[in-house]
Amino acid sequence: MNKRILALWLMAVSIFMISCERKPFVEHKLKFEKVADDCKEQQAYFRLNSNFGGERYEFEKCLPAEFNADQLSSERQGDTVLVKFKTTSTGSANKVYHISLDIDSYPAYHFVTIDGDTYSISAAEK
Repeated sequence: MNKRILALWLMAVSIFMISCERKPFVEHKLKFEKVADDCKEQQAYFRLNSNFGGERYEFEKCLPAEFNADQLSSERQGDTVLVKFKTTSTGSANKVYHISLDIDSYPAYHFVTIDGDTYSISAAEK
């Protein structure tokens, strides 16, 4: 009797797992902090940290002083995640911001394009 219940339970779980269809998605979380008032002070670096929850990109970007998180968009295009900073031309001075951008996407992607600059994403070799 117990073996029969266990077999039925395993079969039900297997059917449930097979029937689950995961839909493609891309999500982002943005943290930013003003680090300089003059864009000439912008540091040219690009860091990537990967973990089970996605990737974190860190870099500096020259953006309008009134920049806010709603001015960032991300979308999937093939195996590339496109990130766009929407800037408005209000005539205000640009500032340097430290950007921390977390991206979670399914299925896995191999490239990220940030405002036209494309970076290849690959696993580190050990």
